[in-house]
Amino acid sequence: MDQSVISIIIGAVALIVGIVGGKFIFAKDTKKKVEEAEQQANTLIREAELRAETIKKEKQLEAKEKFVQLKAEHDKEVLERNKKISEGENRVKQKEIAINQKDTALDKQIKENEAIKENLNRQIEVVNLKRTELEKHQEEHIRRLEKIAGLTAEEAKSQLVESLKQEAQTQALAIQQEIVEEAKQKANKEARKIVIQSIQRTAAEQTIENTVTVFNLESDEIKGQIIGREGRNIRAIEAATGVDLIVDDTPEAIVLSSFDPLRREIARLSLQRLVSDGRIHPARIEEVVEKTRKQLEEQVMEIGERTVIELGIHGLHKELVRIVGKMRFRSSYGQNLLMHSREVANLCGIMAAELGLNPKLAKRAGLLHDIGKVPDEETELSHALLGAKLAEKFGENPAVVNAIGAHHDEMEMQYVISPIVQACDAISGARPGARREIMQQYLQRIKDLENLALGYQGVEKAYAIQAGRELRVIVEAEKVSDTDSDKLSFEIAQKIQTEMTYPGQIKVTVIREKRAVNVAR
Repeated sequence: MDQSVISIIIGAVALIVGIVGGKFIFAKDTKKKVEEAEQQANTLIREAELRAETIKKEKQLEAKEKFVQLKAEHDKEVLERNKKISEGENRVKQKEIAINQKDTALDKQIKENEAIKENLNRQIEVVNLKRTELEKHQEEHIRRLEKIAGLTAEEAKSQLVESLKQEAQTQALAIQQEIVEEAKQKANKEARKIVIQSIQRTAAEQTIENTVTVFNLESDEIKGQIIGREGRNIRAIEAATGVDLIVDDTPEAIVLSSFDPLRREIARLSLQRLVSDGRIHPARIEEVVEKTRKQLEEQVMEIGERTVIELGIHGLHKELVRIVGKMRFRSSYGQNLLMHSREVANLCGIMAAELGLNPKLAKRAGLLHDIGKVPDEETELSHALLGAKLAEKFGENPAVVNAIGAHHDEMEMQYVISPIVQACDAISGARPGARREIMQQYLQRIKDLENLALGYQGVEKAYAIQAGRELRVIVEAEKVSDTDSDKLSFEIAQKIQTEMTYPGQIKVTVIREKRAVNVAR
């Protein structure tokens, strides 16, 4: 056999022997590992069985302890429940005993009452017998009296009643007359007392408004600035405010003249701001006057609010509060309207309190009774009816509305406070020195003068100045031409001459001004 073939065969046999030997060694190692794993598994099983046994015993012990604890709690609850039941049974027994005792006492009392009732019945029978005997004796006595007097009992009774009736009527008439006379005396005395107390307890300061206001200056040099070049500043002030500025030789003073206190106040405040600012020219004057007018509107509201707070009046509509504030700048026959209304309100409150009425309602009616004298628009109604209409419009009490409308007998008085307001208005206005009739006539003439000019078409503003001796009429340049201005001045003068009564003469000045305004930005 060839040597190479033999070598191949030997190599193959060696390879086979190596493979078989390797498998034998691997099988031997695997068997050993399996045996070790079985031993570990048996060990773990035993440990698990021991641990499970231990846990089982612990749980059994815990269950026994829990059972013992629950049993003890149950026994305790049973004991407590049995105790409460026994206590309840004891209370029930005690109540039963008490009820039995009461039943016994009640039975005893019933027996006693029955005995008392029998005793009373016997006494009633005795009384009835005695009454029967008494009636027989009385009838016998009456028969004897009738026999002696020759009259029956009914006739004697009638004669006695008639004589007593006549005597009682005579005495009643005398007493009635005395009561009436005494009541009249006391009523008059009490009425005088109430009125006097009301007047004495009211110490309202009275201010008689004039038609001029003096504006004080720091020096006379400021007068030149106020007048301006060729008088343009003073003309601008007069045109914007409707107030006549009198600049004379009076040192450090300028006189503001106007029948309207509100205009004078606007002019005074405007001058004060202009002088403190130092810039006085027509454009600045108009700007300051407009700002002052708005500021005064706020001041009017503040005056009204302060007045109602001081008088203790609540829930007044804001528009009525504003009207009350406007009364500060109005006068009635020379008497300041706000001071007059405050005085009437205080008098009404005091008088209503004295008479046992509602003082707050009376005070409210007294304050508002003249609100018709400061209307925002001219109307044909009297101030009393206009005031009632305004009060009703702004939700006032019907008693207040009636008191306002009836304080001059223009409405029927339907409430008790209405005559109180009328009386207090008369007390405040009719006392000596309170009013000046001539002043009121003068102010009315000035108003009529301005209203006459405002009735023409194209007239923007109209101011009566120089105590009514001059009427300045400011017209709109777009509606009135220069030629129409001359014609308007003549027509107004003729109408004043024919329709109005006035002392001296009145100068009518129509002012037409064309402006072109642009703003540089």
